[in-house]
Amino acid sequence: MSKLNLSPNLEDTDGFYEGLLNAHNGLKDADIHALNARLILILANHIGEQDILEEALSAASAALKRD
Repeated sequence: MSKLNLSPNLEDTDGFYEGLLNAHNGLKDADIHALNARLILILANHIGEQDILEEALSAASAALKRD
């Protein structure tokens, strides 16, 4: 049974997306990758459950294979 929530769950989707884009403004590619990696690790730490993180990795990988 999946514990990963893939349903819309953000209070302010547009606001978060805008903030994410703004955080990348003016950064070089290497800094963009570093920011993304740090954000992923911070959120992974917040989630803290290995099985959910593995489901998220699988879901993200599967989405890339469909594109």
